Amino acid sequence: MQVDELLKPFPIKEFHPFPRALMGPGAHELIGPEALKLGFKKTLVMTSGLRGSDIVHKIVESMKYHGLEVVVYDKVESNPKDYNVMDSVELYQSNGCDSFVSIGGGSSHDACKGARISVAHDGRSVNEFEGFNKSENPKNPPHIAVSTTAGTGSETSWAYVITDTTTDPSKPHKYVAFDDASVTTLAVDDPVLYFDCPVDYTAQCGFDVLAHASEPYVSRLNFAPSLGNALYAIKLTAQNLRQATWNPQDLAGREGMMYAQYIAAQAFNSGGLGIIHSISHAVSAFYDTHHGLNNAIALPRVWAFNMPVMYRRFADIAEAMGVDTAGLTEVQAADQALAASIRLLRDVGIPEKFTDVTQDSYSKNRLGQGPTKFYESRRTIKGDKGDVDDITNHVLGDACTPGNPKECTFETVRPVVDHCLNGDLDDLLG
Repeated sequence: MQVDELLKPFPIKEFHPFPRALMGPGAHELIGPEALKLGFKKTLVMTSGLRGSDIVHKIVESMKYHGLEVVVYDKVESNPKDYNVMDSVELYQSNGCDSFVSIGGGSSHDACKGARISVAHDGRSVNEFEGFNKSENPKNPPHIAVSTTAGTGSETSWAYVITDTTTDPSKPHKYVAFDDASVTTLAVDDPVLYFDCPVDYTAQCGFDVLAHASEPYVSRLNFAPSLGNALYAIKLTAQNLRQATWNPQDLAGREGMMYAQYIAAQAFNSGGLGIIHSISHAVSAFYDTHHGLNNAIALPRVWAFNMPVMYRRFADIAEAMGVDTAGLTEVQAADQALAASIRLLRDVGIPEKFTDVTQDSYSKNRLGQGPTKFYESRRTIKGDKGDVDDITNHVLGDACTPGNPKECTFETVRPVVDHCLNGDLDDLLG
């Protein structure tokens, strides 16, 4: 059953599983022994390459030291593409592998989760599993997910996001697959691995955390077991993101964001998301821009959009972000949450609207450099009527949209999208 079908007639809500996790400085040194305990013999390591660091090399050599055979697929792209998944499936099958390790952020983990689902179904296209629990075989290869960023939460969630490149280039499609069978076997979160994460990437991944935390807190699912984690993740992000961004070797800041991203994912895993993520998926479908960057730009606009139906919850968010709300009405306090989000965005140096995003806006930006003809031909975000309409239509078909607390139609969402592309954040502050 689809989420939008569940939301309307039924009071029953589902709590989705989490994997076992190892968390803290030095946790990555246990990957080899843990893999042996799980029965790994020949492992496909999936990663983006993590150019400029030796993280992959260290982990692979440690695994080999413990007697494991290792095959490496290091071509996972930002916003992983269906062909990244299927190329890794072919490599896995041709080498007789029996297990997976993903190293990186959400792109590596998501591509790996998709590959596991495909392997369990004899190499069927990953695009066949878009939607909710579309896999038919609940057993797939074991998977250790090793995070090198504080943002994704993919190492603990039941979701993975893939860009379908087989669609009409004029209507690119990025989708979310939710599948309990995709949950990893073991999550490894080690803040030491975050030290090499670039400043801009750290900031944008941090806003992915804030989106993951805030959306289930105001979701129309209103799932009680998610609310505490959601609010605490907001607090941790407000307390630690600036330090993690501008002092990247600060262990306390990195560890704070490690916990923030992990428990934010636990919150959305059953508590749902909303159109911050829907807008992010749409923009990266059209422009291949980074998911965290997209979330950062969309977040203040979507908060302003949703606030009229969730003032009390946004007042709580203001308190979690460190705002003294004593003496304020709920409406006034909610407004301060919006102001705090904009201040955080500016403090960590994120572009304020999509038309400000350029080739050099952040280290992972691939605007106009993707392998498909579509990405080769569209190098800039124009923000014109065509852009706004295309992105709005993509948002309305996204699996995250039904959880948004305020009803979404083309007429209500289009102005939000337009403001994301072209608007001034100061306009939101009145």
